[in-house]
Amino acid sequence: MTRYDLAVFIGRFEPFHLGHLAILRRALALSQRVVVLVGSAEAPRTAKNPWTYAERVVMIEAALGADAKRVATLPLRDHLYNDNAWLAEAQSLVASVAGDANTIALFGFSKDASSYYLKAFPQWELVDAASVPLLSATELRRHLYSEEAGALRLIEANVPRPVFEIIDAFRKTEAYRQTLEEFRHVESYRAAWADAPYAPIFVTVDAVVAHSGHVLLVKRKAQPGKGLWALPGGFVAQDETLRDAALRELREETRLKIPIPVLRGNLRGEAVFDHPGRSLRGRTVTHAFYFEFPSGELPPVRGADDAARARWIPISEVQNMRASLFEDHFFILEHFLGAGW
Repeated sequence: MTRYDLAVFIGRFEPFHLGHLAILRRALALSQRVVVLVGSAEAPRTAKNPWTYAERVVMIEAALGADAKRVATLPLRDHLYNDNAWLAEAQSLVASVAGDANTIALFGFSKDASSYYLKAFPQWELVDAASVPLLSATELRRHLYSEEAGALRLIEANVPRPVFEIIDAFRKTEAYRQTLEEFRHVESYRAAWADAPYAPIFVTVDAVVAHSGHVLLVKRKAQPGKGLWALPGGFVAQDETLRDAALRELREETRLKIPIPVLRGNLRGEAVFDHPGRSLRGRTVTHAFYFEFPSGELPPVRGADDAARARWIPISEVQNMRASLFEDHFFILEHFLGAGW
């Protein structure tokens, strides 16, 4: 029996599994139409986010079959340090398809602290779907990268058949090879700290250098994030301040031809970025320093140390590089350059 004009279902679907399908089928049974907001829509491809937004839409539509015509899938982007921006985007996406819908319900399942968003939309009735005793998406991703016998069969048993075929085909691509390489690197990194008496918290620095409408970025040549663009930065040494570490990393990775005293004189801001999930390597807090040069010729730069390449990129281009930027560096740039850039 139809109870709602529109149902809303929000998730990352990395991958889309039978638990997701059960919730979506219930939403279809109780609603005339359903809108699925696919989270982390423009995030870079990583071991945590192996599939693009478009690939996840294909998974959802393949799993639904004929019912896909009653479902609208829309991209929902991350806003790590601005919950209100994320909420506003979700609300706008739903409004774009709601039309004259009077009754709207949000479908989901409260599994842990990550499900807090379910209570962030009081204007929609919350339908907390029953738990389906299956492997989670996190567990399925571990099996995706596992060499253990039976790992593939466990994935097959927990996702719709069309989705398994998509995943099996993905395992034969270069994109899979790169995410597998990153996963193994991160696992090795975490294992090196497994015997520490306390869970480690790493401290890093990043340098945001804006010059004449351009931002200085480097292309990473090692995992994690190999091939992605990033802010110059790295770990803090035992004998240096945060600011000195940022200046050192900036010079080491870009060979920027601006004297250190001049850089210090053009420091315009600094901020801490500490989202718990910002780094695959583990809990990592970064301190970013913002250097600004409003005008003038762009100084020469050259990739070195951990950077395969260094380049001044127009700010207008950087705005469209969400899917190409490492970790939370897009949001760090957004913080210093302004929400509208």
